[in-house]
Amino acid sequence: MAELLSWNVVFTGAGQAEVRQEPIGEPGPRQVRIRTRQSLLSMGTELICYERRFEPGTGWERWVKYPFYPGYSNAGVVDAVGSEVTHLAPGDRVASRAQHRQIALVDAARALAIPEGVSDEEATWFGLANIVQNGVRRAEHELGDAVVVVGAGPLGQLVTQYSRLLGAREVIVLDLSGPRLEIARAHGATHTLRLPVADALEPVLGLTDGRGADIVYDVTGNYRVFPDALRLPRRFGKVVLLGDTGLPSEQRLTHDVVNRGLRILGAHDTNPPPDATDHHWWNHPNMARLFFTYVRRGEMRVADLVTHRYPAAEAPRCYASLAADRSQALGVILEWPE
Repeated sequence: MAELLSWNVVFTGAGQAEVRQEPIGEPGPRQVRIRTRQSLLSMGTELICYERRFEPGTGWERWVKYPFYPGYSNAGVVDAVGSEVTHLAPGDRVASRAQHRQIALVDAARALAIPEGVSDEEATWFGLANIVQNGVRRAEHELGDAVVVVGAGPLGQLVTQYSRLLGAREVIVLDLSGPRLEIARAHGATHTLRLPVADALEPVLGLTDGRGADIVYDVTGNYRVFPDALRLPRRFGKVVLLGDTGLPSEQRLTHDVVNRGLRILGAHDTNPPPDATDHHWWNHPNMARLFFTYVRRGEMRVADLVTHRYPAAEAPRCYASLAADRSQALGVILEWPE
């Protein structure tokens, strides 16, 4: 039998991406083999890794070792199953945390059946949707909250939609990109402000009856934004950091934290942990299933957040283009050959 080969995206150094062919084996007893149809870039994370924009001693440095295989939002079709796998079969459509690979081996427990009514392209958003669910759960929204979202990239667009689902009275989205703000307004933003966050205090006060926001999300991953974002919550309000900067030593607190009793909440892909426990129902699989439910019902829309599609073979050009200018990009999809 001929050796099975897979095309994979690989970072070989700072600013260096390749698509290389590598062998892939048979699934283990509890694994499935997936032939990828589409995979979604996590632009913020992957560009930090691609450009190596992080400090020594950070989690980023411990994670990014060459060759580095990016990606974690994959949709495809089961090609083969291990001997102990009973809930999936060849031909099933699944979403997984596989990297940008043409063919991937995945633990069967982490391969999620894509329901009817959810396209492959929509399903690729589940990884980002889970990260945002972690953030909105940490924020503990209340009915009628005024929410500010700083940054209208992919995560910001999802925060906007989840906030409306959770009953926010106002969802105010800040960004410097006009097209991104138009999309945010079409997906639930009640107000959009095209200005730097440093200039946003007076407009936000005007939109919140002079109180400030109940919850502010900083989803930029830009350390420069954080001090100005701290000005926008009301007294005893909350700031959610939902975007890990590669330069944490530059991320500064201001007097607002103590003087106005602010709460700063961090949210990450691993909060909560991926596996279910008796004490935490909302693990990765269950959050993904909830996201699929919202998409199937039309209560969340992600298909029209896709702005760019590249054949997987053009991944190096894709990363170079985004590194030069990602202001017009939201959902960026790699399309894989059958």
